Amino acid sequence: MRFMMLMIPRGYETAAPGTMPPADAVAAMMKYNEALKEAGVLITLDGLHPPSTGVRVSFENGKPVVTDGPFTESKEVIGGYWMIDVNSREEAIAWAKRCPASANEIIEIRQVQEMSDFPPDVQEAAAGFNELMNGKR
Repeated sequence: MRFMMLMIPRGYETAAPGTMPPADAVAAMMKYNEALKEAGVLITLDGLHPPSTGVRVSFENGKPVVTDGPFTESKEVIGGYWMIDVNSREEAIAWAKRCPASANEIIEIRQVQEMSDFPPDVQEAAAGFNELMNGKR
């Protein structure tokens, strides 16, 4: 079962461009990341630049509208993520609980939808999806 663990750092929604975590926090997080890798559950991970450097594309009225960050209406934003492959939701929670997160950070855990989760008509509509995923750059 694949799960995405999303790091939500409070206050990151207003972080200035170039904001970086302190080196000691990165060092602690690297130990955690290595533990995920050594356990064979880590698929991928990345940190994200602050929303002040991002854009959002919305589709109100069916037309794309681009809005530059920061996004003042946002209360929580994603600072980074891990994709893990574990045997259960409980195992994903156990890994999240081991994270050396600070008091202002939250980890949201979301299970990845597998093609087998969908009814046949949706699977048919998504024909070729697995080939797209296997053709990563």
